[in-house]
Amino acid sequence: MIPFTYTRASDAAGAIHAVSAGAKCLGGGTNLVDLMRENIEQPTMLVDVTGLSRVIDETRNGGLIIGSAATNTAIAENRLVRTRYPLLSRAIVAGASSQIRNMATMAGNIMQRTRCTYFYDDEGSRCNKRQPGQGCDAIEGFNRNHAILGASSACIATHPSDMCVALAALDAMVHLQGGSGARILALTELHRLPRERPDLETMLEPGELITAVELPPLPRDFRSTYRKVRDRASYAFALVSVAAAVRTEAGRVKEVRLALGGVAHKPWRARKAEQALQDGPATEAAFRAAAEVELADARPLKDNAFKIELAKRTMVAVLSELTRVVP
Repeated sequence: MIPFTYTRASDAAGAIHAVSAGAKCLGGGTNLVDLMRENIEQPTMLVDVTGLSRVIDETRNGGLIIGSAATNTAIAENRLVRTRYPLLSRAIVAGASSQIRNMATMAGNIMQRTRCTYFYDDEGSRCNKRQPGQGCDAIEGFNRNHAILGASSACIATHPSDMCVALAALDAMVHLQGGSGARILALTELHRLPRERPDLETMLEPGELITAVELPPLPRDFRSTYRKVRDRASYAFALVSVAAAVRTEAGRVKEVRLALGGVAHKPWRARKAEQALQDGPATEAAFRAAAEVELADARPLKDNAFKIELAKRTMVAVLSELTRVVP
């Protein structure tokens, strides 16, 4: 780890000033500090942004605003989140350990980097995310946990967040602020696919940072959940995960929102499946057909072809659970 300076921002303006000067944002440190220890990240300046907004409050239109420094534990345990957006609470609880959730922040979770082992191995593996043009050893290596959707010849890493999958399904909007002012971006548009520059991971401009996340209202007649399939029951990243919110009427799907995790370089909004399900029957056969449509473009690697069928079955199971008639 190289020497670095540390400062603490008391507001967004101070944080933006520091970031514009080249500082890295330090929230809970649950990802950045690990990367610094491994020499993957080598910042010379850190700005502590845990003093920024931790508010979790209702908006005028009945949605929710969550400050960038709100901890994952605070979000998951919040009454409004648990009653109105239960899939978000479940996604957060499914991620990491309670100790990490106590430290990790909303913005830090969104901005966390991949857990690809080749990305972390800076001494023995080539990685285009660490050094563009170097190559990707994961493609011919052990790639059981890697992407089947949206990957490129430059990178097959997956995004590790559970929370972001739920936020993608909830149509979350990310509030950004930088030297040029404030703007709002859909979470589904925030993260980039790898293409030829996997080192460029988000659409943030230089000097820009996340100040809050806004959730639009989720009508009470929606049923929602988050399911994570992993190798062990605790502290494991998703092989496949599904976030879903569904509203049915007379046995037909009237509205549906679906997102997948563990399958792509970013939280994957399943738009094709949503379109296939819209106004159709809420049946297992229809759910399977929609899953087939969504995964038609999947490109498996030598170790992860199982993810395609696993994703399809998980989608069907989640949708079946949510649309089951409760006596």
